[in-house]
Amino acid sequence: MREIIKLGLILLLITSISAVVLGLSNNLTQGKIEEAENSVSEEARMAVLPEADKFEEENSDKIDKEVKENPNILEVYKGINDQDEVIGYAIKTASSGYGGDVEVITGISTEGTITGMNVVNHQETPGLGANATSEEFQERFSGVPATEEVEIIKTEAQSENEVQALTGATITSDAVGNSVNMARELYIENLK
Repeated sequence: MREIIKLGLILLLITSISAVVLGLSNNLTQGKIEEAENSVSEEARMAVLPEADKFEEENSDKIDKEVKENPNILEVYKGINDQDEVIGYAIKTASSGYGGDVEVITGISTEGTITGMNVVNHQETPGLGANATSEEFQERFSGVPATEEVEIIKTEAQSENEVQALTGATITSDAVGNSVNMARELYIENLK
């Protein structure tokens, strides 16, 4: 009986020390992780709205309410040119994919055209759903009008609001399409 209690106390001590070390390392690296995520998002905003010189977070009451009510709308930035004019918006949304949430930043110009799309975070299957990060797939969204719902189809696109899905990754393609449509709806209802 004494041996069992002794082993139990040793195990408790080891797990307690491990928990403290993990907690400390998490606190030390949390700032750097957030900084890296912000850097990736900034690069993605520049990629989807390349004519913008800087980005400012959109803080209107309508947008704040939308972000609070819809947990899938993660952030909304307005793109500003060198003459301090708003030229478009970069909207970060998330939708459920095959392996988890797929986070997408969608650029929409003030003229109502999708200027680009960038998948910034995902847990999709390598070689299939992970191909959503490929430049070829992301470029399929450029030039699509934001006034109409983006349709993800399996065959080649026949109209300007259709985007061909990734082969073998329909769920991921649909998740990206849902994220883009969420951004598009937010633009139409609150930013246009």
